Amino acid sequence: MNRQLTKSIKAALAQISAMLDALSDEQYGRSLPILSGASLGGHVRHVIEFFIELDRGYRSGDVNYDARHRDKTIERQRELALAGLQKIATSLDKENKTLLLTIATEADQTGFQVETNYERELVYNLEHAVHHMALMKIGIGALSAFQLPESFGVASSTIRYRQALCAP
Repeated sequence: MNRQLTKSIKAALAQISAMLDALSDEQYGRSLPILSGASLGGHVRHVIEFFIELDRGYRSGDVNYDARHRDKTIERQRELALAGLQKIATSLDKENKTLLLTIATEADQTGFQVETNYERELVYNLEHAVHHMALMKIGIGALSAFQLPESFGVASSTIRYRQALCAP
């Protein structure tokens, strides 16, 4: 298992958890016009469910993010989301193995499969989480005066690029 990868994922999950700690349940579940009516909770739920689907797919050998279970209680109850984030952080350390990724298309809902592996899907889930964190940051800005870290929702490659621009 790639320890740097799991460390990066755990850091992102910890940032989301810290954000949740600063919110009330009402703020967490509030529909925000700036997020096209979505809530911060909806974005957190989405991130959690992708990791849950990867874990389920690890056991079955087939990952299908489109067929994941959508649990609306996660997007309304911060404590449930916090527990989900913690569970994900403690379940990442698995041996890398080959998996099948099922992808549905608009033309063919049965989809098709491509070969992938657990570590590649962890990378995808990290990048996917960072993308949603960027949206969460926009939502937080519209919702409260709480300041998220500057690196919240920013890809590590972007952080390195910005640092290189500022280097003498």
